[in-house]
Amino acid sequence: METLTNDAPETKRQRLDYLPVSLFGSVMGLVGLSVAWNEATSVYGLPVVIGNGISVVAVLVFVALALSYGYKCLTAWESVKAEFHHPISGNLFGTVLISLLLLPIVLVHASHLLALGVWTIGAIGMVLFAWLIVSRWMDNRQQIVHATPAWIIPVVGLLDLPLAMPVLGLPASSELGLFALAVGLFFAVPLFTLIFARLLFEAPMAKNQLPSLMILVAPFAVGYSTYTTVTGGHDTFAAGLYMLTLFVLVILFRQMRNLSSCCPFRVSWWAVSFPLAASAICALRFASANPGLFTDGIASLLLGVVSIVIPGLFLRTLKGLLCGELRALSS
Repeated sequence: METLTNDAPETKRQRLDYLPVSLFGSVMGLVGLSVAWNEATSVYGLPVVIGNGISVVAVLVFVALALSYGYKCLTAWESVKAEFHHPISGNLFGTVLISLLLLPIVLVHASHLLALGVWTIGAIGMVLFAWLIVSRWMDNRQQIVHATPAWIIPVVGLLDLPLAMPVLGLPASSELGLFALAVGLFFAVPLFTLIFARLLFEAPMAKNQLPSLMILVAPFAVGYSTYTTVTGGHDTFAAGLYMLTLFVLVILFRQMRNLSSCCPFRVSWWAVSFPLAASAICALRFASANPGLFTDGIASLLLGVVSIVIPGLFLRTLKGLLCGELRALSS
């Protein structure tokens, strides 16, 4: 009886020790979906209320996750440290910083000062995090089996830095924007190659990591939006990034055709959300610059897919939360 009395407070105190930092990827996906619908509003005249409504949900989800993970930091610090130093999950702390870089796109309509403050924290944090992770890679011998798509997030995630600069009144073509574009695109090439080689020549990834394969499309889809934001034009290189986005998407769709049967739903499924949303944004912006039956059809198709997938992930996660399954879904 005494054992139960002593253990119960500890169990309650650390009840969020299982919460994965990767769940902040849901914020990235929701903001991406909101931006995609706002792009569709400007291109095709769709109702603006949809994008605005999704942006409110994204902000609320971020606040809830920030409070929950903050509680985990206070009550289960050893779990946080273990997650941060893990060769795979440690890279996913970048999802918090990318969320801070994307949220200002929707926050600016409520408060420019708040949006600028959030973006500033995200920008400083993202640069420092990228430096830290690259230093960690170079200071310690890495194992090829750890080279998963999550490795793209810390450094290639710098591509997200300039995206909110125009709405904040900051020049995206400044040295900071060019720095983020250059570093993000430069590191995308060797990281994509390394991860692709690991997929070809090493043992298959664990089934619960399969959704993260969709991250492989992010360097091209986000790269397109960042490149056009920084340069202000849709040139041949931008068109090449668009074509690469479509090519990689087709490959990844085939790889994930049996996802629901081989990998039961886990919160790791949220890894597909932001790359899909970024691909839809890429397609919508390309269609706006190059209208036509093909480009408009691709843009509409991807918007439809992401508008089904992300709300589906949200509702399934919400159901798991309300039913007390979140610990099991986080494993």
